Amino acid sequence: MKKAVVVFSGGQDSTTCLVQALKDYDEVHAITFDYGQRHRLEIEVAQSLAKELGVKAHKVMDVTLLNELAISSLTRDDIEVSHELQDNGLPNSFVPGRNILFLTLAGIYAYQVGAEAVITGVCETDFSGYPDCRNSFIQSMSKTLNLGMDRELTLVTPLMWLDKAETWALADQYDALELVRNKTLTCYNGIIGDGCGDCPSCELRKNGLDGYVNNKERVNLSLESKQNS
Repeated sequence: MKKAVVVFSGGQDSTTCLVQALKDYDEVHAITFDYGQRHRLEIEVAQSLAKELGVKAHKVMDVTLLNELAISSLTRDDIEVSHELQDNGLPNSFVPGRNILFLTLAGIYAYQVGAEAVITGVCETDFSGYPDCRNSFIQSMSKTLNLGMDRELTLVTPLMWLDKAETWALADQYDALELVRNKTLTCYNGIIGDGCGDCPSCELRKNGLDGYVNNKERVNLSLESKQNS
């Protein structure tokens, strides 16, 4: 029996990964992290989507300690999400250590439930400039988890080399485009669906959707090529 754990935030990327995992694995566990994020609605959205998609095992884990340590516009209400990069070249929405913590805990959870894969929706092709979304980080993290637990565990990143238009195409491939568009929460300002339309996350999401809708044949061919490579 193939088992997987999906790191699930209720956003576009992780929901697309969850939809795919439910087709590809016999048993799927979703894990959502409460890290004191700016919009608690994320957790409610994740719970609602997991239920709608028929996920039998959905765990919400309290890791609010991260909120005390990591200062970011996503962990502090008094810091406005900015389009400008900080002096260190990173967006102020970057939460330092977030994916290190999330993947470590998801790996431990996978160990306990006997899953061979942890699936995460990180992406290097069309991403927000976060260093912990790069493939080099995932490869390093995978090696660390395998060494630390002396067990073969694969970190699966279905979106790593897809642009946002191709991510929309992938959701459509699984007949989930409307669900992802209307019921996920990607917006940094906490608005479900198409979001506020102004924050960096909404801009990336909208540009990708427009690119897919206006060039479906080309985008689907590109997605197919990447899936077969």
